[in-house]
Amino acid sequence: MKAPTIVHATGKRKAAVARATVRKGQGRVRVNERPLELVEPELVRQKIQEPLLMVGERTRTLDIRVDVQGGGIVGQASAARTAVARGLVEWLKDDALRETFKHYDRSLLVNDPRRKLPKRPGGRGARARRQKSYR
Repeated sequence: MKAPTIVHATGKRKAAVARATVRKGQGRVRVNERPLELVEPELVRQKIQEPLLMVGERTRTLDIRVDVQGGGIVGQASAARTAVARGLVEWLKDDALRETFKHYDRSLLVNDPRRKLPKRPGGRGARARRQKSYR
């Protein structure tokens, strides 16, 4: 079977949407046109690197480009992480890798369905209510 020339993958978390493109290259990973090494804060960088570290040496011949929009920085990192993991699984066509990702953290391959509750009347937020006074 012929290897794909390019693979597109997506990931979502809250309001963030990430689109990853995987192709042959020199092992460069770019997030919103910035090299992964320059992404700040460090916690976000580590979150995006998780699937790359789990795959190991096989990513040396791949270039990964991730475009992320919407949401906050941690939501964007989670969406990018899912997109990268999905792209790697699709490119490498490795069922053992898919199972490894699932056992490590299911959100590497599955979008997180949780969303914010809508604000309701009688308070400042979704759950908070104004205090009741009896006197």
